Amino acid sequence: MTTDEQVAYLTKGAVDVVPAEGLKKKLESGKKLKVKVGFDPSAPDIHLGHTVLMRKMKHFQDLGADVVFLIGDFTGLIGDPTGKSKTRPQLTREEINKNAETYKEQVFKILDPDKTIIDFNSRWLGELGSEGFIRLAARYNVARMLERDDFKKRYAAEQPIAIHEFLYPLAQAYDSVFLKADFELGGTDQLFNLLVGRDIMRAYDLEPQVVLTTPLLEGLDGVEKMSKSLDNYVGITEAPNQMFGKLMSISDELMWKYYELLTDMSVKEIEAVKVEGNPMRAKMDLARRIIADFHSKADAAAAQLHFDSVIRNKEVPDEMPQHRGGVEPILLSRLMADVSLAASRNEARRLIHQGAVSIDGDKVAEDREISGPGDFVLKVGKRRFLKVSLK
Repeated sequence: MTTDEQVAYLTKGAVDVVPAEGLKKKLESGKKLKVKVGFDPSAPDIHLGHTVLMRKMKHFQDLGADVVFLIGDFTGLIGDPTGKSKTRPQLTREEINKNAETYKEQVFKILDPDKTIIDFNSRWLGELGSEGFIRLAARYNVARMLERDDFKKRYAAEQPIAIHEFLYPLAQAYDSVFLKADFELGGTDQLFNLLVGRDIMRAYDLEPQVVLTTPLLEGLDGVEKMSKSLDNYVGITEAPNQMFGKLMSISDELMWKYYELLTDMSVKEIEAVKVEGNPMRAKMDLARRIIADFHSKADAAAAQLHFDSVIRNKEVPDEMPQHRGGVEPILLSRLMADVSLAASRNEARRLIHQGAVSIDGDKVAEDREISGPGDFVLKVGKRRFLKVSLK
């Protein structure tokens, strides 16, 4: 690639590049570039929203850069205050170690393990000591810290800000000093922290890193950021059939953003798919591409066949989980909660009243007792099936 082509490849889907000319200048320097991305091990189950940033890391790997996947086992003890309206609970060392191992197992579904440097920031922050932290804190000021949006809002609302929260962006910045990073990547919500890194590197007489941010991916609802707590996510370890069904539920408009942020296709290639003018085919192709990344092409093809037969043609799948019940009658809502087809009996009743529950193809209008003997297929929503056997 030419330098301009490399810039286009690396900035595809990016939001901020600071400074704007810095990326090209670094690429033209001829030096081996180091890219740093930090992950606090607080949410170890990775969903597609997390992979937007990881895919950008892969793009830097493709161009020969050293990519440091930095697990913030030290900063995790502080807790990132980004986007929080109150002080975040601190993780225990045991929680951090467990979550870090889970991260390491999952990231190589995207990143090249031979080109990825995994490091832990406790290696240098733990050795900095109290004197080192005091000297680090002396290189920044409270007025600048209060420019940060979430701190500003909490201060104006007279909500508490713990002193240790100010240490988080400083500790993250020191990571860049220690690693002598050329680039630091993060989501748009991390922009303040990344820019603090540039300031602190200058304070240590280092060339400041170039900052590149990626957007926060909307979840399946197309409105809120993808989040497990909002149940609008696609987990990268989910079964292919589940992933395919979820991805087919997104809007046609959101589909193109997923193409841009969740595939390695160029802008030109994506535009060519748009020109074809077949949203259903395009969405299926997107689902296959994403599933192939985290499972295999064969799994992706099988998931599409399952979707065609079970969802589009409303057939019952050949294989499904089974539940064997007792001789006593049981309320349908209790059964759904017991077998995890609903988070609670209240949710089960809500699904029943919404017409989302059927028995052997017949919708159930009201919660009622069911009893045996006999077998039936319980369906919840479009994709969840359970074969129930009652004595």
